[in-house]
Amino acid sequence: MGNQSAAAGRKSHLQHHFVNEDQQFESSKMGMWIFLVTEVLMFGGLFVAYIIYRAWHPDLFYMAAQELDVALGATNTVVLIASSLTIALAIRAVQLDKIKAAINYLSATLLLAGTFLVIKYFEYMDKFGKGIYPGQAYSYEGIHHEMAVNFFSIYYMMTGLHGIHVLVGMALIGWMIIKAKKGAVHSGYYTPVENTGLFWHLVDIIWIFLFPLLYLID
Repeated sequence: MGNQSAAAGRKSHLQHHFVNEDQQFESSKMGMWIFLVTEVLMFGGLFVAYIIYRAWHPDLFYMAAQELDVALGATNTVVLIASSLTIALAIRAVQLDKIKAAINYLSATLLLAGTFLVIKYFEYMDKFGKGIYPGQAYSYEGIHHEMAVNFFSIYYMMTGLHGIHVLVGMALIGWMIIKAKKGAVHSGYYTPVENTGLFWHLVDIIWIFLFPLLYLID
C-alpha cells in the first residue's frame, strides 16, 4: 500500500493534457528551446547594434574599453563558468536521486550568481562615480570623443539586460531548491531542474561573448 502511494505521488507531476510523462518531457524541452531561441534573437539585436557602432567608431571603442575593469570582468567570467559546472552537477544529482547533493549544488550556483551581481554592482558604482552614465546623463570628460556616450549606452544595455537575466535565473534556481526540498523533483521527474539549467547555461554563454567584446577591445 505504501509503495502504491509512493508510485502515485511520483506521477503527480503529470499534467492532465499530456498522454504520458514522455510526451510531457518532450513538449517541455521543445518549449524551452524555442524560448531560448527568442532570447538569442533579443540579444542578437544588441550585438548587431554593437557591431555597427564599433565599425563606425573603432577608435572610440578602444578608448572607452580602457575605462572598464578587465580584472573584475575576468573574475565574473570565472564565477559564471563555475556556476555552470555546479548547476550541471545539480541536474546530475537529481537524476541520481541525490537530492541533498542537488540542493547543495543549486545553493552553490545561487551563491555564485550573487557574487557575479555584487561584482557588477561595484563596477557600476565606479562608473557612476566618474559620471559615466548612459544617455544624456553622461558627464565624463576622460574620453575625448564626442560619441563616447554611445559605447557606454550599449555597455549598460547589454550588461543590464544580462544582469536582469541573472536575477531571473537566481529566482528559478531558488524555486528549484524549494521543489527539491519538497521532494517535487527526483530521478523520475527532473524536467524543471534541467530547463533551469538550460536557461542558466544561456546566461553564462551570453556573458562569455560580452566579456571579450566589451572588455578586451584591442
